[in-house]
Amino acid sequence: MADIFGLSLPELQDVLEPFQVPKYRARQVAEWLYQRGAQSFGEMTNLPKTLRVRLNEELSIGRPSAAGRLDSVDGRTTKLLLEFKDGTAVETVLMRQPYGNSICVSTQAGCNMGCAFCASALHGMTRNLTRNEILAQAVVINDMLREENGGKVDTVVIMGSGEPLMNYDNVLGFIRLLHEDYVLGLGYRNFTLSTSGIVPKMYDLAEAGVPISLSVSLHAPNNELRNRIMPINRKFPLEDVVAAARHYAELTKRRVTYEYILIDGLNDGEPQAKELVKLLHGQLASVNLIPINPVRERNLLRPSRVRIESFEHYLAAHKVVVTVRREMGADIQAACGQLRNRHLEQEMQK
Repeated sequence: MADIFGLSLPELQDVLEPFQVPKYRARQVAEWLYQRGAQSFGEMTNLPKTLRVRLNEELSIGRPSAAGRLDSVDGRTTKLLLEFKDGTAVETVLMRQPYGNSICVSTQAGCNMGCAFCASALHGMTRNLTRNEILAQAVVINDMLREENGGKVDTVVIMGSGEPLMNYDNVLGFIRLLHEDYVLGLGYRNFTLSTSGIVPKMYDLAEAGVPISLSVSLHAPNNELRNRIMPINRKFPLEDVVAAARHYAELTKRRVTYEYILIDGLNDGEPQAKELVKLLHGQLASVNLIPINPVRERNLLRPSRVRIESFEHYLAAHKVVVTVRREMGADIQAACGQLRNRHLEQEMQK
């Protein structure tokens, strides 16, 4: 049975053509799939009944099942573990922000970047997610919000498990599909993509005609330190990553955000702050400081509040736009990979 979930409107029209379905009916099907949460053709009540029966016999609507859910005590953060038909499970996080509902989607099951501070890499990477599977994360949460209070997904951050630019075609396809008016109609400026610095694909993204916000996981101001905590730096050195980010900002006119995880005694001192100021001088950029979210398998510690504030104040005093990430969902381990890791450990124990 052919699965139609995740198809674009032209693709749906092609699939439905043998059923003598007019093109306007294909749009109705798309709206049921992506905006109204239909999980069977029987729910599509504006289609003729005979057509619904026939489609139900020959086509399927593949959606992931919920393998786990955690809600923060304050009710603002929800983490879902979604499982696809082959048993692959990924995490998606909903953050109910003052400015709207933001979701964080995964692009790979696991990750093979090997960053020292990240839980996603602990079990390696299982596989890339398809465009449809990335889309399913957004649609499932949009359905959940609509049922809860008539809400919707307002912004998407592509910084869950995995390196998005190592799954470039599926990620770009997802962005373009979610932008379509028959899906969620999300403006490109409501997307943020985070990369560890896959330089050739950063240049490709700049030319792709989707002016999304780019976030670069920097985490160190020099190659020696970045090599220690981010192995990908040996392939794409710091200066090349920053040059690609500068090009992205100049071409798209979008400010680049540099993510900088603060790790006690490693990269959070004044010498590193000075190097960071020099590195980013003259760029259309900002720095988002992230006190490390401890992962039990890693022996890396969060700095004291005094050290965090000292680093922040040094950057600000030297005219670097800087923020400190406001923590959400700490009580449910909303950092990437932790719920999936627990699920994998339970599966291995069976």
